Amino acid sequence: MESSSPDNPSPEKLSLTDAELLHALKSKQAWALGILYDRYGGLVYGIGLKVLQNPQEAEDLTQEIFLAIWRNATINLNTSSLLPYLVKMTRSRAIDKLRVRSRNINLLQRIGQTFTAESPTSTPFEAASLTERSKYVRDALAQLPEQQRQVLEMAYDQGLSQSKIAQQLNKPLGTVKTLTRQGLLTLKQILKGYIDW
Repeated sequence: MESSSPDNPSPEKLSLTDAELLHALKSKQAWALGILYDRYGGLVYGIGLKVLQNPQEAEDLTQEIFLAIWRNATINLNTSSLLPYLVKMTRSRAIDKLRVRSRNINLLQRIGQTFTAESPTSTPFEAASLTERSKYVRDALAQLPEQQRQVLEMAYDQGLSQSKIAQQLNKPLGTVKTLTRQGLLTLKQILKGYIDW
């Protein structure tokens, strides 16, 4: 009989049902996750890409989904297929990512409005208020760790996407996303009470 390796599972393992593979995952059998990934990874990526419209984010989401399955293999399948669960989980997490992206964009726009030059029709009070808010934002940005400040400035000042920032800084996209999220959260905390969010 031909032996199998983790990289080349036996035909018997490849023919296991989703429920049997999940059972193997409970005992941390990595080969079972590999089979599930081969079986459903393309589908998860496709759904993520359709919702997010970004190949890198769809790849990140696919990894997150299968990592979640690895960490929590106690999924209760009502049928013999994992497919409905994966579709629902992928769509839900992709939509969550869109919401976070939207919040981050809105936050950056509000920060950007603070830097907007005064309009010709602004009153002296409005001009003074704008100048004061701009100073608060500049001071808050200066308090951020260098990398967080850098990605926020690149996003706002240069209008770069997170993918472009990752390329320019030669950092993984996930790192840029984390720096952006941490920077925005810190900025929001620093500016609490000064600017309406």
